[in-house]
Amino acid sequence: MSENAARLYLATPALGDSRDFAPLLASALSAGDVASLLIRFSVEDSRSREAIVRSLAPIAQARGVAVLVDGDVSVALRAGADGAHVHGSDDDLFDAVKKLSPRYIVGAGDLATRDEAMRAGEAGVDYVLLAPHEPALLLDRVGWWSELFNTPSVARADTLADIAPLARAGADFIMIDRAVWDDPRGPDVAVVEALRALEGVQK
Repeated sequence: MSENAARLYLATPALGDSRDFAPLLASALSAGDVASLLIRFSVEDSRSREAIVRSLAPIAQARGVAVLVDGDVSVALRAGADGAHVHGSDDDLFDAVKKLSPRYIVGAGDLATRDEAMRAGEAGVDYVLLAPHEPALLLDRVGWWSELFNTPSVARADTLADIAPLARAGADFIMIDRAVWDDPRGPDVAVVEALRALEGVQK
């Protein structure tokens, strides 16, 4: 794959525990090059969240995959993650940058507008997840960001077919979630197909 090609960023479903999901994660990560993993939760209590991260993070980190925790800086620090993914561009994001940078990764997510994306970039985050929900608008936003800003961008692909267009538009990382975990062929097959979609795509 070209060194300029976008890389994959896997995101888990919202998890209440890790027992059933751990084998699926191992299967997905065994299929090829994945840059990052975002661990999401369906539970609120910190102890359960920490248990999930402590269970899943080593599976990913052993393969050189950076592990981020969704929306919980404290759990990221306590449970051995590589960083946190913070929603929006308000004070929580600035606080996360102060607490975590530069030792840990800080990502900004759900940035629906250009102003939100620019505020997040100015905060000093390591990446911005551009999140307009309309596909054509997302492609336009990714192209705009890649032309003007140096902070890496992440774009979520709803389906495997969305991956190559987003990479061509200039996204540095392609986030995939349901397209992998819901694939009836298995998550490993889905990741192989996703990587194939990225091969040869030049930014």
